[in-house]
Amino acid sequence: MKEALLYKALKEKKVQCRNCAHYCVIEPGKRGICGVRENKNGKLYALNYGKAIAVHIDPIEKKPFFHFLPGSHSLSIATVGCNFACKNCQNWDISQGFKGEKEIFGEDLPPKEVVKMALENNLPSISYTYTEPTIFSEYALDTMKIAKKKGLKNNWVTNGFWSKELFGLIWPYLDAANVDLKGFSDEFYIKVCEARLQPVLDNLIALKQKKIWVEVTTLSIPTLSDSEEMFKGIAKFIKEKLGPETPWHITQFSGAISWKLQHLPETPTSILKKAYEIGKKTGLKYVYTGNVPGLPSEDTLCPKCGTLAIDRMAYIVRRYDKNGKCPKCGANLDLILE
Repeated sequence: MKEALLYKALKEKKVQCRNCAHYCVIEPGKRGICGVRENKNGKLYALNYGKAIAVHIDPIEKKPFFHFLPGSHSLSIATVGCNFACKNCQNWDISQGFKGEKEIFGEDLPPKEVVKMALENNLPSISYTYTEPTIFSEYALDTMKIAKKKGLKNNWVTNGFWSKELFGLIWPYLDAANVDLKGFSDEFYIKVCEARLQPVLDNLIALKQKKIWVEVTTLSIPTLSDSEEMFKGIAKFIKEKLGPETPWHITQFSGAISWKLQHLPETPTSILKKAYEIGKKTGLKYVYTGNVPGLPSEDTLCPKCGTLAIDRMAYIVRRYDKNGKCPKCGANLDLILE
């Protein structure tokens, strides 16, 4: 437990959390939407500080990052909690399952130990992932500061729904972010995620302005986020506001592992291919499909001449690029290699 970095004391011992874009007003003895920030007698505490619920070594492509340290592995950590309540969540047992319980689950793993683990395993980066790094921001930030001094990269896999105040604290230590752009309307965000769209768009733009590497992921859910209109809107936003070099991942939904959408079928590959075509037609250089191994749209092709530069089959990665350049024409492939 650690006192929260970002909150404002209010009357009658209430507090306003300023960690994410919900800006929860929390009564004494109560917790915010995320389930891990509690008002204790007029002070806000992060109950999940240093309590890792998941620690794994993953291929960086699993995040997914396709242009950031391609072919490498990353130490991935998380605590319980989330400031969204996505019906499609596949990690709902750790993001939502504990809510209502008094105890915050997780093993004690201080920031220094996280960094030590990454260094001992010769890993170039730490990924803050699985749930939502925003809700363990104090833990993540302390870890990121140490990691940065040791020459490690810090990556967030995030819903992008952080506050402006939090962004001001984290961006100097953040090297890359894969942001879920889950839909392209407030209606979708309210109905499926219990959140709002605009803060996510604002934070995506802010990331690019700070020259932090960004990749965008959209999970295509049958009947909810699979329309041509949505795909066109997202592709246009990425091209115009983030830049055509920004990779866009469109991934397949599976109802079997979702929290509250188990009645929905898997996304047909035809929908993923349609989204891919829309992204390319809009002018995006790098569009990828995910969760369906074997599709050619997993590969990185030179945007200039079409030559295969990185071949992917699930997490098996074969690089043919020459230090981030096309092996045939020498065009820049927008790869972050170190």
